[in-house]
Amino acid sequence: MKINITKRERILIIFSVFFGIIIGGVFFYSPGTPGEQTESLVNNEIIWTCSMHPQIRMTEAGQCPICGMDLIPVSESSPTDPDRPTENAVKLSPEALSLADIHTTVVKRGIPENTISLQGKVKADERRIAQLTSRFGGRIEKLLVNYTGQLVQKGTVLGKIYSPELITAQRELLEAIPYKTTNTAFYQAARTKLKLWNLSDQQIDAIENQSELQLYFDILSPISGTVTKRHVAVGDYVSEGSPLFEVIDLSHVWVMFEAYEQDLPWIKVGDLITFNIQSLPGNSFKGHVRYIDPFINPQTRVASVRVELDNSNKQLKPEMYSTGVLESKAADDNNSLLIPKSAILWTGKRAVVYVKEPDQTPAVFLYREIVLGPEAGNFFIVKSGLEEGEIIAFYGVFKIDAAAQLAGLPSMMNPDGQKNRIKRDHSISPESGQLMSLPLHKPEDGLHHTTFKVAGNCSMCKKRIETAVLSLDGVNSADWSTTSKMIQISYNSEKVSLKKIHKTIATAGHDTELESAPQAVYDSLPQCCLYRE
Repeated sequence: MKINITKRERILIIFSVFFGIIIGGVFFYSPGTPGEQTESLVNNEIIWTCSMHPQIRMTEAGQCPICGMDLIPVSESSPTDPDRPTENAVKLSPEALSLADIHTTVVKRGIPENTISLQGKVKADERRIAQLTSRFGGRIEKLLVNYTGQLVQKGTVLGKIYSPELITAQRELLEAIPYKTTNTAFYQAARTKLKLWNLSDQQIDAIENQSELQLYFDILSPISGTVTKRHVAVGDYVSEGSPLFEVIDLSHVWVMFEAYEQDLPWIKVGDLITFNIQSLPGNSFKGHVRYIDPFINPQTRVASVRVELDNSNKQLKPEMYSTGVLESKAADDNNSLLIPKSAILWTGKRAVVYVKEPDQTPAVFLYREIVLGPEAGNFFIVKSGLEEGEIIAFYGVFKIDAAAQLAGLPSMMNPDGQKNRIKRDHSISPESGQLMSLPLHKPEDGLHHTTFKVAGNCSMCKKRIETAVLSLDGVNSADWSTTSKMIQISYNSEKVSLKKIHKTIATAGHDTELESAPQAVYDSLPQCCLYRE
């Protein structure tokens, strides 16, 4: 289709193009030659970084030496730029501060408190366990208690025994009776011999009064309680020292809780523990800590904490599971610097916070490494690195750290900042079609990193697994996920082997990809931690 353009329209088009050229020259003209403009761009240093690995800092464009992604430019401020942040600091405008939703708090002193969750079991009071053994050889003629679980009172006859040795000892006593006044020592020796064989004074008096030999003797219960073991049957021959019965008094029981190493500084004798028994829902119990085991179990890495409880109604039975809560204050430190957990960026090797400079607009945050004390609930005790009254970020801290990494400033994963910048080696021939990049420095820590699967269920498993790994010399960090069941570990291969790490986790009761936990250790885990079907 042919379009007809009039002479007037051609004039208007030519005039519009000419007018546009003039306007463009006025508004977009840049003085200087092309060579001068290029030199100006070179003088303004451009740093290239990786969006996935901000610690990579290069002076030229290319690809990330870690993941291969294209680098993106990050313009660095000139040293004369008045808006350049001070050393080791990140400067954020009010708009950036609001967009990142960063909140701050003042470092204060306070009384550190902690709430500790404990798992345990009901156990028999070891001081109320009686083991009945045979004091002399003989034959079991009769059993009055013939099944376990039977309740008995102190002095109850459990059975009868025939013993030739006792018959001989009775004859000696009967022969010594005429010398009761003239040879008292001889008489007392005969009685004492029977007493040492666990005969009561009443039994010995009965022998004297009847002046007859007793062929069968009663086996008496030394305490009131429950018969938990029966080692003999009618007709069995027993020798001196052979076990007969075990009787336990369950009117008073222990509740043995397991405390991890990191919780022990918060537990003191006399602390109150509130706990529930899983098989007795709706009932709450309370008891004071009476004893703390001085030894750590080498397999489970826990220490036993004992609570004593009255059980007159026999409601509590040994091996019942219990879940307790202990609220405690630090015994040796009642006025400590406390900061929220969320304020800390922790690599396992160092703890980092960002301190806000007061009365600065825009806001300035300083990178600061600190030394932490024990965990106190939602807070950490600060041993050094901060002063009371300083202002720190406690929400949005990771965003500040990310800004520091992108700006080449000291950050959590790159404490030396611009010192770790990677320069390119141009000595490689570009015939391959791409320019290769090589790091000119070694890794800062020389650690190896590994990830593998570890069997487990809950947060207790996470604590047990990570505690076991971190107890090894040479392990820098350990993080086990309750959802993926994968553990990430950083370690020094010169100090500890990967095989030993697997073995240590298995010894604590958890199967790994290379090692299986011993069955006895697995069976001792709390019910919620049993992962084998």
